[in-house]
Amino acid sequence: MSASNESEVGKIAWVDLTVPNADEIRDFYEQVVGWSPEPVAMGEYSDFNMRMPSTRTPAAGVCFARGANANVPPQWIIYVGVADLDQSVARCKEMGGEVIDGPRGGCCIIRDPAGAVLALCAPPS
Repeated sequence: MSASNESEVGKIAWVDLTVPNADEIRDFYEQVVGWSPEPVAMGEYSDFNMRMPSTRTPAAGVCFARGANANVPPQWIIYVGVADLDQSVARCKEMGGEVIDGPRGGCCIIRDPAGAVLALCAPPS
């Protein structure tokens, strides 16, 4: 997920959860929250956009911890738009943070010095 434009810098652009058992967790949130799953083809399997019941607008993602996502921790991750991904990654490291996945696809998952995790996303080119 990428921030939509330069004005989106600093805004939470997306949220998703990456787990080994995405089918089970998809069903859990469908029953508990009321989200409707929509498959997103990932090659040999599908992740899911979870849509709000009233508008069908995507609210969040539920993804499998497979392939490129195998290292993503099993927790809700927010995606925040940044002006310059490389600069933000460098500052993260300088400030005592850690890169735990990426950068890839315009995003990078980091852990801050307190242990909290979020994803940084560059605006589209």
